[in-house]
Amino acid sequence: MDIDAWVWWLVGAVGLGIPLVMTAMPEFGMLAVGAVAAAVVAALGGGVAAQTIVFAAVSVALIAVVRPIAARHRSQRPQLASGVDALKGRSAVVLERVDAFGGRIKLAGEVWSARPLDSGQSFEAGQQVDVVEIDGATAVVM
Repeated sequence: MDIDAWVWWLVGAVGLGIPLVMTAMPEFGMLAVGAVAAAVVAALGGGVAAQTIVFAAVSVALIAVVRPIAARHRSQRPQLASGVDALKGRSAVVLERVDAFGGRIKLAGEVWSARPLDSGQSFEAGQQVDVVEIDGATAVVM
């Protein structure tokens, strides 16, 4: 039983897809795409040399072009802050006196426990404060 070359290339692409799923390394996916391109060349009647050149060229091109773009996107910080990061820098209103022992503020429509950034400071009810950070379930204000 003689199996066509394009079938072997597709088997190779699937074989490269398995470690892609197992390790989440995109390079395996790029090599798999190169194998699919070589399978197309084989199906169109290209020789072994043409298949190998297409596999190498497509794989190297994808790794050279896509990998730096993906690395750049991976290293960028998200543009929209969410969760407690979105609360940092916002203004709040003091509901109960905030001092080194605690207090309450209204932040983004919710009541939060709060403490001052400088333990010597205190804020009276009705004052505006700025949230510096969120420490657990406590807003640190100034």
